[in-house]
Amino acid sequence: MKSTQLMYLTFFGLVVALLSGCQDEPLQQEKVPFVMVAQAQDHQERMSSYAGEIQARQQTALAFRVGGQITQRYVDVGDRVRQGQILAELDVKDARLQLDSAKAQLENAQASAKTAQDELKRFEQLLPINAVSRSQFDAVKNQHLAAQAQLKQAQANYDVANNQTQYNRLTATKNGVITQRDFEIGQVVSAGQPVYQLAIDGERDVVIGVPEQTIQQLKVGQNAWVSLWQQPEQRLNARVREISPAADQSRTFRVKVAVDASGTQLNIGQSARVFFNQAQQNQLFIPLTSVSAQDQQPYVYVVKNDLRVHKTPVRIGEYGRDHVSILSGLKANDWVVVGGVHLLQDQQKIQPIDRDNQPVRLAQTTVQ
Repeated sequence: MKSTQLMYLTFFGLVVALLSGCQDEPLQQEKVPFVMVAQAQDHQERMSSYAGEIQARQQTALAFRVGGQITQRYVDVGDRVRQGQILAELDVKDARLQLDSAKAQLENAQASAKTAQDELKRFEQLLPINAVSRSQFDAVKNQHLAAQAQLKQAQANYDVANNQTQYNRLTATKNGVITQRDFEIGQVVSAGQPVYQLAIDGERDVVIGVPEQTIQQLKVGQNAWVSLWQQPEQRLNARVREISPAADQSRTFRVKVAVDASGTQLNIGQSARVFFNQAQQNQLFIPLTSVSAQDQQPYVYVVKNDLRVHKTPVRIGEYGRDHVSILSGLKANDWVVVGGVHLLQDQQKIQPIDRDNQPVRLAQTTVQ
């Protein structure tokens, strides 16, 4: 009897356990996550910027017009100078000796010319009374002409020597700031060798280097704005004034941007940044976070009208700060997943929302 009751109790316990196990298994339903999406745009207003340096619109190299040894230096880098101010001097000993020699030759020529002129006057008085022959008169006249020519030559040599003495002083040609010095006292320089660089007062430019892949986007006269490193909140109006036709050794093109600095002091060598607004057309742009890759093949998830994501390979172009251009694989106004691409699977159903967490309307379908 006891064995029969034990058997019934065991059977009843197994049935209860099976029933309770079936009740613990909930119905499996597909979970539909909320996913942020955005549309591919066929244009974008992109702002690009380049670091540069403030430079004078006009700069000139200053050099002595004669060679010699530099004995005096009156200004240095950073000094402001005015037109006609003496900047440096050469040793004038040799120049003065040449000037003294030229002066002596000039005085000798003047004496010879005076003697020849007095002789010619006497012969002019003697010729009418036939006191001298015609040939003698012609010889004296020729001597007078030769003496006058020698006098002119001596005068020219003296003027050159005098100028050479004046050229031993280097003076500023314009008002401005000395930006470079290329000599030391006691150094021997040749004629025309630059010794100073002068930034002339006046308008200022920001000189930047633009890489070759973006130089075609800039044009002379294009508007821009400039921000100074020490005053980043201030914007100065600017425009592209000059674009170099050839790249330098770093494969960048030198671009000069004229700055309207009314009421603002711009110092030579000051750092600045130039900003350009560039509208890009005929390209598709999507958020940078929409792109993922598998086996080095970029792809995005496109949301169709069935509210499912479809894995779509794309060919990407230039990267921006927060967008990337799409060269092929998408159409304008396609809806793409913005973030969390690696958490989704192909053909997975989603609930698309925008950046404001609002439901997104796809064609005629509205997600509630």
